[in-house]
Amino acid sequence: MFDRPLDDRRSRRAAWRDSLFVDHAIFRLVWTNVATVVPGKVYRANHPAPFHLARFARRYRLRTLVNLRGHRRCGSDALSREAAPAIGLAHVDMAFESRGAPHRDRILRFAALYAGFDFPILMHCKSGADRAGLASGLVVLFEGGTATEALRQLSWRFGHFRRSRTGILDAFFLRYRAEAEGRIAFLDWVRDEYDEAALKRDFVAGRLSSFLTDKVLRRE
Repeated sequence: MFDRPLDDRRSRRAAWRDSLFVDHAIFRLVWTNVATVVPGKVYRANHPAPFHLARFARRYRLRTLVNLRGHRRCGSDALSREAAPAIGLAHVDMAFESRGAPHRDRILRFAALYAGFDFPILMHCKSGADRAGLASGLVVLFEGGTATEALRQLSWRFGHFRRSRTGILDAFFLRYRAEAEGRIAFLDWVRDEYDEAALKRDFVAGRLSSFLTDKVLRRE
């Protein structure tokens, strides 16, 4: 756990140690998992190191960084919170979870935030696989896309395993497609008909894939 201000070299070194070796950022130094969701408007990645963030900001002309992890007590969080305003980015917390049924209130909050973002934006979670996939799928639907298109954001290409417990995110989009797509607008379905408890009750995860994501890859 890292929870201190970055006000000297010692604390900054401690933040980097925590980020690299506790939060596993050492793997993200070479694997950024960056991808386009909406060209010129929305991008996704794993948790960027400050130098990655500066590079992405220049490449995509970013204006906003959206943190899908929420405020965490770790070096990665401290470093990106310091880096974002230094390179001219607004930093927005929009926490999602990866192993539970998506919460109605969080989806609606994200929709409200999305309507007011200063674009282009970069969204990140820890690995850029599950919560980034959920948020990207939601963006696809906010932008008028289909559930099938949204599901493409939850792919093995990003490190997402739909047979693990994170597959409940796929099940969310599949349920909208089966129950309401073409009959009712997505956000109206979320607001008026979506049943979180039923989705959680009906979903069954594969044990091997769950072991891989939870114990081996140590996903959040």
